[in-house]
Amino acid sequence: MRKWLRIALMSLLTIFLAIPVACTKQETIKTIRVAEVTRSIFYAPQYVALAKGFFKAEGLNVDLTTTWGGDKTMTTLLSGGADIALVGSETTIYVYSQGTSDPVINFAQLTQTDGTFLVSRKKIDNFSWEMLKGSTFLGQRKGGMPQMVGEFVLKKHGIDPHKDLNLIQNIDFANLANAFASGTGDYVQLFEPTASIFEQQGKGYIVASFGTESGHVPYTTFMAKQSFMKNNQDTVEKFTRALYKAQQWVDAHSAAEIAKVIQPYFKDTDINLIETVVDRYKQQGSYATNPILDEKEWENLQNIMKEAGELPKHVDHDILVNTSFAKKAMAK
Repeated sequence: MRKWLRIALMSLLTIFLAIPVACTKQETIKTIRVAEVTRSIFYAPQYVALAKGFFKAEGLNVDLTTTWGGDKTMTTLLSGGADIALVGSETTIYVYSQGTSDPVINFAQLTQTDGTFLVSRKKIDNFSWEMLKGSTFLGQRKGGMPQMVGEFVLKKHGIDPHKDLNLIQNIDFANLANAFASGTGDYVQLFEPTASIFEQQGKGYIVASFGTESGHVPYTTFMAKQSFMKNNQDTVEKFTRALYKAQQWVDAHSAAEIAKVIQPYFKDTDINLIETVVDRYKQQGSYATNPILDEKEWENLQNIMKEAGELPKHVDHDILVNTSFAKKAMAK
């Protein structure tokens, strides 16, 4: 009898000891609010980090919201509606140039090239950029990275976008593809998967990549207000470490494997199309393999902005970029 009583008491003691441990473990899970500028296969490593549980392994619960647009994303971050934003690095320069005591700092790079492609209405076997002269070109929104990269690449090939083309920039991003499909323009600058869908449907043909032509640039990065980073250093480091794991995973696996993992985030997109897009971005090196935004990329970004007449003022790398979290994540 005493033996059974002793066993029962030990079992109860084990249960009581386990309860605070479980509670402590649950309490260490921290929710981090992330605002992404759009939902895009271009951001595959982010969805891999979510789907593979890399954020959870770091004790983070990522609450992801799509804010649909650079201005809206930055407003959400600045107003306290998000802790971290995923958007183009140029937005941090715009905010800084307006004067702020709490600047937005880039701490982890996700994509390192432009993500748009030049789509022609007609199939062209031997494309040359000279063919654009005299054509009607549907460009992206003025002041955004796609438009600035587009102009940068055109000028690189000796084309003045405002003199040598009939440049149309007054169509909203959401309606750009529809405008081209309905017959407007000879060429259009499009993101994936729309560019590949047009090819499948015979509505257009990809003839060049703006990402390949423009070189490495911090196209999309994770950023946060300086105050948040100062008060949540451990959280930012964990977030960056999870991202780095995902970047390494994406680099080491095939487009088919990546497509299978991220498909839940693109339920209305055929998995074969997801694979095609992922493969295209992998082939041109769009996915950064580590989160470091280096000085050369930062300067290339500002050169592109300056060429487009959109750079308010030059900002040194160490003012709006913090690579310490990326370096720690990679070291571990």
